[in-house]
Amino acid sequence: MIGLPSRRAIAGRDGYAHLILKNAFDLAHRRTTWPSAGRLLAVASAVPALALSGWLVAGLPLLLLGWFRPLPMLIAGGALAVAFCWFGLRRLPEVVESAAWPTAAVLGIAAASGIFNGLLHGEQLIVRRDPATYAQYAIWLARHGSLPIPLGDFGGSDPALRFASMGFYAWDGGIVPQFMAGPPMIHAIGYWLGGVPGLVLVPPILGALAVLTVGGTAARLVGARWAPLAALVFAVSMPVLYTSRTTFSEIPSLILVFGAMSLLLDARFRLRAGLLGLGYLAPATPAETARRAQPAGARLMAAFAGLAFGLTVLVRIDGLRDVLPVLAYAGLLIALARLSRARDAMKERAPEGRLGAPLLIGLLCGAGLGFAACYALARPYLSYLSSSLKPLIAICVAVLVLTVVAAALAPWIAGRVSALSEGRLARRVPDIAAGLVVLVVAGLAVRPWLQTVRRVAMTPEDELTANFISKTQQVNHLPIDPTRLYYEDSLYWVIWYVGVPVVVLATLAAAVLARRMARGREFGWLLPLAIIGWTTVTTLWRPAITPDHPWASRRLVPIVIPGMILLAVWGLRWVRRRAHRWGYGSRLLVTAGAVLLVVPAAITSIGTAFTPVDRGEAAAVAGLCAAIPPNASVLIVERATGDRITQVVRGECGVPTARVAYPQGSDVPMQSDIERLVDKVRQTGRLPVLLAAEPDQLWPYGPPTQVVKLRSRQDERSLVDPPDGTWSLTIDVWMTMPA
Repeated sequence: MIGLPSRRAIAGRDGYAHLILKNAFDLAHRRTTWPSAGRLLAVASAVPALALSGWLVAGLPLLLLGWFRPLPMLIAGGALAVAFCWFGLRRLPEVVESAAWPTAAVLGIAAASGIFNGLLHGEQLIVRRDPATYAQYAIWLARHGSLPIPLGDFGGSDPALRFASMGFYAWDGGIVPQFMAGPPMIHAIGYWLGGVPGLVLVPPILGALAVLTVGGTAARLVGARWAPLAALVFAVSMPVLYTSRTTFSEIPSLILVFGAMSLLLDARFRLRAGLLGLGYLAPATPAETARRAQPAGARLMAAFAGLAFGLTVLVRIDGLRDVLPVLAYAGLLIALARLSRARDAMKERAPEGRLGAPLLIGLLCGAGLGFAACYALARPYLSYLSSSLKPLIAICVAVLVLTVVAAALAPWIAGRVSALSEGRLARRVPDIAAGLVVLVVAGLAVRPWLQTVRRVAMTPEDELTANFISKTQQVNHLPIDPTRLYYEDSLYWVIWYVGVPVVVLATLAAAVLARRMARGREFGWLLPLAIIGWTTVTTLWRPAITPDHPWASRRLVPIVIPGMILLAVWGLRWVRRRAHRWGYGSRLLVTAGAVLLVVPAAITSIGTAFTPVDRGEAAAVAGLCAAIPPNASVLIVERATGDRITQVVRGECGVPTARVAYPQGSDVPMQSDIERLVDKVRQTGRLPVLLAAEPDQLWPYGPPTQVVKLRSRQDERSLVDPPDGTWSLTIDVWMTMPA
């Protein structure tokens, strides 16, 4: 049966026999309280996912109740994060065998990544794209602890008042942010600790934790000696640098997914170790206690893994697609458990079946929290994504139904599969699986010559995207075609950022692993390869993002780039073993391979790695807030300024803010509307304040004063080449207080 672990795999291929014997030695001889290097790496790389899970599980109910405040979150969120780490990792066996240098190298690379990105962090606070929306969302939660955002008093309703702005919807008598609540709940920690300067340092810290998480997953799947290479290639790739410097959702999602992979691998190991009575607990713990404690700990760890997988939906709605294979995998484990009960011989071969139910329960609980948050806090966003979200939910329901049916009929299906396993076609399945991997990658490689992806604008949002692409094409000196999406080049995006050697070795590794799994080996790679393969293919086929870079590179961060790197490092290890078997020296080969993996990513990154973007926005916003009287009600009377700073003024300056509607084809409102709203604000006893981008737009109402004069750098917008620099950024805001 495809994916069923063989006895040989159990004995040696997965490394269980060697590590279990080592655990037994530790159990008998260890007399020190110092943890081993392998245990330190295993625990350190699992803590981020567990801690984030505990924080999010506690934070969402408090947010829904309007109590997302520092003290309740310190008590509930901090305690739950500590509890998750304690109960998930206590009595953990030696799941990673490592010398001191790989552990020190991974920790050092992660720390260096955090320091480097912290020194060059961005300050995206003025809303132009998603990071500033997340930042303003986090600032509002940190300061107020509840949603929706109130409209403020402008003297009653008026047809010219607009409370929505870029990234924020007017909904049900209030204002709600566009995105999922998970990332702002995490970023709010920085604001509580250090205001805006603390907020902008959270992404570099998360980036460092992501490097550590990827290194820990590599140590489990490839080997501890290869973990520093995986961590280094990941850390220097441009998309990771890009998303580790400002408030994106991709890095927290990556920590949860790859951290959950590590937790599930650890659960699988400790289940087998405990069943043999040789799991490492403590020097004085009897083996019988080990046999009882480790399987229970394995099931709890599987539940934590499922919860972390599910909570990716709370971080980003696309996480539902990323973790879809987990649902099928949990069904497979439940099916294996049913087979184990039906056939006593299976109990030795497939004890992993015991992990299926807790994994599924954790997954459904985490995803349920994500959907609850989306429905309660981001319903307009849910409606906006309905055209793509409904088919995805339908696929999830179909997979769930098929999983339930397959688990229920597992003994019958296993009998039919066994009957067919002797046929000629069945013997060719491993080769077919490997061939399909190569064909899919080859298809993505030749796609630009076979297809040009276009989308005709059908909605106002499509028209904005088409206009943006047209302007970007003009700047890039490309033929003007606003329907172009450039999605056919998506595999080459990956090549830009990690290089041809990574893609080639990853393809080789995926083909070899698929072939082995079809033969019942490498069962530990089944779920990681399913997640990496499924998400990579679906993401590259339809990235669903405006195609300018480095912006579009964020789509590659949660799964595609770290997954490719893990596979490439495994592929390099496979090549090294083959070369050694054929009598060739392996040290030079590994050195050359490591250089080929690191250098292309570093070369692409170097053009932007040392240039911070959006610097000065924090000071500019602070100056703006200082210029606005505390008893003001702000009316923004120009289109671009209204898009960018409506929530900035409302959230950071703490005064009621609204935009004034403007006629179609114009960027400024009618003067009669402005004068009427100014009078209505005065009637409330508050001071009317007008903001615009240019002084001429304010002179009819009073003498203007410039309150924002920002000159900074912003991300490049490249369509057909990797970005190699930054562009200038100019933002001006003028203010007047009508007499």
